[in-house]
Amino acid sequence: MNDASALPALPGALRLFLAPLPLAPLEFALQRLVTSVGRRKPGLFARLGRQGDKVFLVDPTDLPFAFLMLPRRDGPRIEARRRDNSDGWDARIAGTLAALLGLVHGTADGDALFFSRDIVIEGDMEAVLALRNAIDDTELDLVAEMAAMFGGKGERVERIARRLVPMASRLSGLTLTRWDRS
Repeated sequence: MNDASALPALPGALRLFLAPLPLAPLEFALQRLVTSVGRRKPGLFARLGRQGDKVFLVDPTDLPFAFLMLPRRDGPRIEARRRDNSDGWDARIAGTLAALLGLVHGTADGDALFFSRDIVIEGDMEAVLALRNAIDDTELDLVAEMAAMFGGKGERVERIARRLVPMASRLSGLTLTRWDRS
């Protein structure tokens, strides 16, 4: 992963399209996702211990916005922020959406991404390491987590999504699910 071209960036036209859109619907959907993950996988936030009180800025550099994540054990929160209004964090993790999704799904080596400068980490390194370890141990799969938000219909939603994800991943270059579950 030393070659920066190995990680795709979202096309500029897509960034321009996304820039003026309101963040409230995105934040609403992401908050539902984070709340669902907290219920389904409480160990993720519990494992952070005192680092769970930190504020993380997750900054996909090829998107026109970033996310403030507050991984509180008793009520995790996420806020979508415009790039010019993304201060107030303890730790920042920045990289392309492809790099960040690769980290979440375990298909990218965090150390390799860091040393190749495909991701940048600033602030509280201990908090970032705790978050990374918690995510790795939980083996998150965003397709499964999003499907779970649909309750009883989640299993059917996941089956449909699993059929579509391989094509969407090939077209976008993004790791949209864990490789061992696609």
